[in-house]
Amino acid sequence: MSGAAGSAKILLVDDRPENLLALEAILSGLGHELVKAASGEEALKRLLAEDVAVILLDVQMPGMDGFETASHIKQRERTRDIPILFLTAIDGAAHQAFRGYAAGAVDYLAKPFDPWVLRAKVAVFVELHERRRQLEAQTERLKEEAALLRSGRLQELSAATVAKLHALRDALPEELPAGAARAVEEAVAAAEVLQQALPERSVAR
Repeated sequence: MSGAAGSAKILLVDDRPENLLALEAILSGLGHELVKAASGEEALKRLLAEDVAVILLDVQMPGMDGFETASHIKQRERTRDIPILFLTAIDGAAHQAFRGYAAGAVDYLAKPFDPWVLRAKVAVFVELHERRRQLEAQTERLKEEAALLRSGRLQELSAATVAKLHALRDALPEELPAGAARAVEEAVAAAEVLQQALPERSVAR
């Protein structure tokens, strides 16, 4: 297992140790923590405690194969939104790709795959994960600010707080997680109403 403190976690699932070592060698340079599982059952146990950015999942495994594992992952509320990248042998790749996408895969790579392509795809999914976490954190802060505004605890609001609401709203991208856009607009609207109602000495304009 590798990775710096605070880095994203990438779950690697394959029943063959040599395949896990190869994936680790390819992805170690990204600087994220690599979590390994040798079976679908082990992967599901890992996901009970680990906050994972992306899953690289081998299709052909004894016992619980990749498709069944993916199905369990997508059924859990905690893990249903984690992107799954399926890895499979070249034989029957087209048919398995269809099954993979049906099972919830976001992408599919046939072995032997290009290491640079794999690294690039994983890097994109990790970046999306980090961006989503930042948006969720910003949304929570906006909700807290909106609660303060609604509660009338004006003494806890400063000019900097109100200005920050506007700055956060302007900096957020158009594609927000579910519910985030509404929370942002509610917070900003509440701030604007109070800006008009408060005396000049309470909120700097």
